[in-house]
Amino acid sequence: MCTRRIIVLSALCFALLTSCHTKKTVDLLIYNATIYTVDSNFSKVSAMAIEGGKIIATGETKQMQQAYVGNLNIDAQGKYIYPGFIDAHAHFLAYGQSLGAVDLKGTKSWPDVLKKLAAFKKNKSGNDTTWITGQGWDQNDWPDKRFPSKSGLDSLFPNNPVVLSRIDGHAVIANQKALDLAGIRPYDSIKGGEILVQDSALTGVLIDNATQLVFKQIPMPTEAEATEALLKAQQNCFAAGLTSLQDMGEDTILIPLLDSLQKAGSLKMRLYVLLLDKKANFDYLLKKGIIKTDYLHVPGFKVFADGALGSRGACLLQPYSDDSTSYGFLLSSKAHYDSVAKFIYKHHFQMATHAIGDSAVRTMLKIYAKYLKGPNDRRWRIEHAQIVNPADLHYFKDNQIIASMQPTHATSDMYWAETRLGPERIKNAYINKTLLEQCGYLPLGTDFPVEDISPIKTFYAAVFRRDASGFPKDGFQIENALTRQEALQGMTIWAAKAAFEDKEKGSLEPGKFADFVVTDKDLMQADVEDILKTRILMTFIGGQKVFDRSGRPILR
Repeated sequence: MCTRRIIVLSALCFALLTSCHTKKTVDLLIYNATIYTVDSNFSKVSAMAIEGGKIIATGETKQMQQAYVGNLNIDAQGKYIYPGFIDAHAHFLAYGQSLGAVDLKGTKSWPDVLKKLAAFKKNKSGNDTTWITGQGWDQNDWPDKRFPSKSGLDSLFPNNPVVLSRIDGHAVIANQKALDLAGIRPYDSIKGGEILVQDSALTGVLIDNATQLVFKQIPMPTEAEATEALLKAQQNCFAAGLTSLQDMGEDTILIPLLDSLQKAGSLKMRLYVLLLDKKANFDYLLKKGIIKTDYLHVPGFKVFADGALGSRGACLLQPYSDDSTSYGFLLSSKAHYDSVAKFIYKHHFQMATHAIGDSAVRTMLKIYAKYLKGPNDRRWRIEHAQIVNPADLHYFKDNQIIASMQPTHATSDMYWAETRLGPERIKNAYINKTLLEQCGYLPLGTDFPVEDISPIKTFYAAVFRRDASGFPKDGFQIENALTRQEALQGMTIWAAKAAFEDKEKGSLEPGKFADFVVTDKDLMQADVEDILKTRILMTFIGGQKVFDRSGRPILR
């Protein structure tokens, strides 16, 4: 009897040992979660195994714990996990640099702007002649909606050159010192831009291409300054749940710095970068070819067709409703855009074009169609597509052109956009749902630093079409709202697809990068009033935690 008991106990011990040894050891096992994989079935699971920076399996907690043991284990305690959020249209370095500029967002008037600048001057050490920059003013939010004049800036800063960018980045106001350095005179003109004059005197307001006359005078940041800006921007992005950015318009000078910082491990953000429409950039990428690493992807070029609606630089088919003398304007000739498209198509690069007004959108759609000639997989993009004439919608579907949208633009512009466009034309603006129906998928971004970097705000604006106060109650043009699932797809898998990256990121599936975000609320189920209260608890890139707000250790 004793011998038999020993045999039974030995068999049980052997079975237990064998069971343990059949478990695969992985770098990280996360369980007891609600994981939205955003796969083709929009599946939900509760556990995920990660090895070598990639997902190797997903499933239910019990089965996954039987199959895997982690060197690190996370009990998610019922929290919610999504693929790492991807911003499909952002300006990474510009955002980092804006963190050191005077923040003018939310100012209520031009005197309010001057008050902020006076406070900045008071706290500024020394009395040198360095450039002072600011960003975020919007005259459309002020009681007096006319563009301001520079006289107050001249009084405050007689020695320092000052340039303050409008919220959309397509207009600035500069003081006399900055204008003198740029050599700008009242009788000057520039193609694709405006130098505003009143009573034969400069107002200091420059629109679109004219802004470059001043910006070219600002010293380029040193490598150390650019690095500091990028790393500060990265931390804010991680805190917002962003793991990938699509940087829309940089120069080649930045690419080696990004690559070196990523190789050194200090810059962990995954970046898709399109180069600006410049000969030096075309020559660079033609020589280098498409750049592709796990962290850096440079596949093509960003072109600007027109300006912004708020500064009346968007190119319209009919005049502005609040200024019958203005149609806006293209920033370059149609022949230029055609030649750029021809070059990009010939060399198999990707093309994205900033086009806001319906005339600019039509111009670029027709040029795209000339080269794409129907179904294709070039994934050429129209960025913003804010106003689209209904007669032009078919170009998107016919030529598989992507509309890259920024939902918070609609909820930022809704207070004054109808004034610019009138009651009929506004119906053709910010038409996210209509464009989704044409395109089949819709990448979503913010255009930061124009808008807030938060993907939670992107989700809220896309689905509910309201501002942070809940206005309007029924949503702005609610017929163009996206569903919650579509909004999440737009911030993940659809954004990845628009960058030719959907095979490696954008969903939580075996073989893809383990980029994910943990939140305290369920975006798919939470009440509308709670969406903007959602907190990002943790952000992971390649299975490595890059942000943690949890306040207590949950790694076991």
